[in-house]
Amino acid sequence: MDMPASKLMRFGPDNPLRLDEGTEIAPWQIAYETYGELNADKTNAILVCHALTGDQYAASENPVTGKPGWWSVMVGPGRPVDTDKYFVICANVLGGCLGTTGPASTNPETNEVYGLDLPVVTIGDMVRSQAKLVEALGIDTLFAVVGGSMGGMQVLQWASAYPDKVFAAVPIATGPRHSSQNIAFHEVGRQAVMADPDWCHGQYAKYGKRPTKGLSVARMAAHITYMSDESLHSKFGRNLQDRSAITFGFDADFQIESYLRHQGMTFVDRFDANSYLYVTRAMDYFDLAAAHGGKLANAFLHTKTRFCVMSFTTDWLFPTSESKDVVRALNAAGANVSFVEIESSRGHDAFLLDEAELLKTMRGFLTGASRARGIPAPGDGNEPQR
Repeated sequence: MDMPASKLMRFGPDNPLRLDEGTEIAPWQIAYETYGELNADKTNAILVCHALTGDQYAASENPVTGKPGWWSVMVGPGRPVDTDKYFVICANVLGGCLGTTGPASTNPETNEVYGLDLPVVTIGDMVRSQAKLVEALGIDTLFAVVGGSMGGMQVLQWASAYPDKVFAAVPIATGPRHSSQNIAFHEVGRQAVMADPDWCHGQYAKYGKRPTKGLSVARMAAHITYMSDESLHSKFGRNLQDRSAITFGFDADFQIESYLRHQGMTFVDRFDANSYLYVTRAMDYFDLAAAHGGKLANAFLHTKTRFCVMSFTTDWLFPTSESKDVVRALNAAGANVSFVEIESSRGHDAFLLDEAELLKTMRGFLTGASRARGIPAPGDGNEPQR
């Protein structure tokens, strides 16, 4: 998608994007949405980073699905990320499929879809592209960078790569590197996509095909990891789907089977299969300590950024132990850090949901950080006199 419904920032041949794999892409573009107003001093900007299959529509209707923004519980007027107080930016990641340069974009050299000719991208590349967007918007420093899961990886990368540009950072339900188990789940998903005969070695657009079956299976497998055993049991148990007895066949006898099939089928309507390969690979390659002599604390040495790290008790995709690794590294680096483990039965997806403690913690942290920065905070009255 070269012309998204959202805002779009284009960078010409004279402003290439350097990639970690050693090449550059130009021209390139980044699709984004903004909410709220930037203050005169440009000190109230918050960058929201989306997760694996998210997009720039954090708090506005998605034009593809017609559904509300994926984080409208968190971002909006009067919400913890209060758009009455803050100027919120959310960009589609590099390698994505809703307007930012990705495998479904047109390759300017061939005038055809990139497909697998797009270089493999990393979390570092995603953040580098966002930094260029922020700079193009005339913003020198961000008040905060916030996000969960892959968005949390971007938050950590931002705080490490641009410590002087990030006043506050909120990484949620994330880790400093992708675990072997998580890489394994991603590989299952990628193999499902590539095993679909309609994938056509990544050139399905050329032949007018889409590997929907493979991508659907990939989404089904991934979706299981986003939930907890407790949430699956309480929501579905072993309940049958629209029948009173098992059929002794391979239709969706159980509600959980029907639910996963629905998740898979709806996903393929809004996401590009090659983008799924690229973005999962970016997560797999993420290892913040590796670029700092293998010591995570070195990634945050001398940082002045204030951090709030959050995890969830039933998240087995990014367990609390990984958040604690980040907290220990921040403490070792002498950083200003708070940590909250939130009691929730909803697993990894809890960061997207209406979790009272999550919302309360975000509001409280941003309020304190706002006062430290001298800008209006959620719940404050009129802007203070200068």
